[in-house]
Amino acid sequence: MDNLDVIFVDVDNFYQTFLPAWEKHLISSGVKEISLFAFPLAK
Repeated sequence: MDNLDVIFVDVDNFYQTFLPAWEKHLISSGVKEISLFAFPLAK
C-alpha cells in the first residue's frame, strides 16, 4: 500500500469507531439531529 492508502484506511477505521459512539452520545444528550453543514469550515 502506498502512503495515501494507509492514511485513508486509518481515517476510515477511526470513523467506523467514532461515529457510532458520537451518535450514541448525541442521542443520550437529547440532540435529535446534527448537520455537518452546521460547523464552519476552518480557513
